[in-house]
Amino acid sequence: MSGVTLSKPIRLVVSDVDGTLVRKDKTLHPETIKAAQELKAAGIVLCLASSRPPRGMEMYLEPLGITTPHAGFNGGQIVAADNKTILDELAIPEDAARLAVDHMSAAGLDVWVFAGNGWYVKGGNGPYVAHEAEVTRNTFTIVDDFSPYLSTTNKIMSSSKDFDLVGRVEAELQASLHGQASVNRSSPYYCDVTHMDANKGHAALALAKIVGVTAEEMACLGDMNVDVPMLKIAGLSIAMGNAAESVKAASMVVTGDNDGPGWADAIRTYVLKV
Repeated sequence: MSGVTLSKPIRLVVSDVDGTLVRKDKTLHPETIKAAQELKAAGIVLCLASSRPPRGMEMYLEPLGITTPHAGFNGGQIVAADNKTILDELAIPEDAARLAVDHMSAAGLDVWVFAGNGWYVKGGNGPYVAHEAEVTRNTFTIVDDFSPYLSTTNKIMSSSKDFDLVGRVEAELQASLHGQASVNRSSPYYCDVTHMDANKGHAALALAKIVGVTAEEMACLGDMNVDVPMLKIAGLSIAMGNAAESVKAASMVVTGDNDGPGWADAIRTYVLKV
């Protein structure tokens, strides 16, 4: 049984995907699927919130029995369960998008732009393009110039195998885009730029409103700093065992890691309390 005291019973679970819901090989642990079924049987709604594009979560919806909206681009786009109908989206201001693209490019990072349902890259041979395409089952378009898409951009991603460089660019853009856009690493090798309000906190609250519950009735699970905004507002916040120390510090409880049954254990112990 859980030793956590909640002000209200949990009616909604909002979960991050990579590093939280799925294993390192991007598959679902069998116990995770079972725990999701147990949530549904208990009448508790499960929604996903990820830095991925919405279509990058599609492969998990059916196995988990999810028929509710989910949030992509850290809340920059919220779509219905059909993965086509856009319910809400936030575009980065064009000047901020251009600054981000120019800064990332000058630093030597591989830059991608997501606008609407499109994923745009230059060259297509960046170090993580093939990896991202395989993981999210998404298709990219090679372009010579990002300019035509910068007025409707939901998310800008940059990547490098030099993790320290990614961290430095993250810090530099957080300073230069302060008050204009949200900048966070979604993994050690990815730096994301989204609309100021497009963060996991915004995403979780938007999903809670759609479902018809309050933040106090919501549990959130995550592993990276990008997840902290939703962990801070949730009635129950759960960090994965593999989470960054700052994420664990921002959470009420810590479960096992994502390669084991950590997600399922957290659901059963703290949400279902079985």
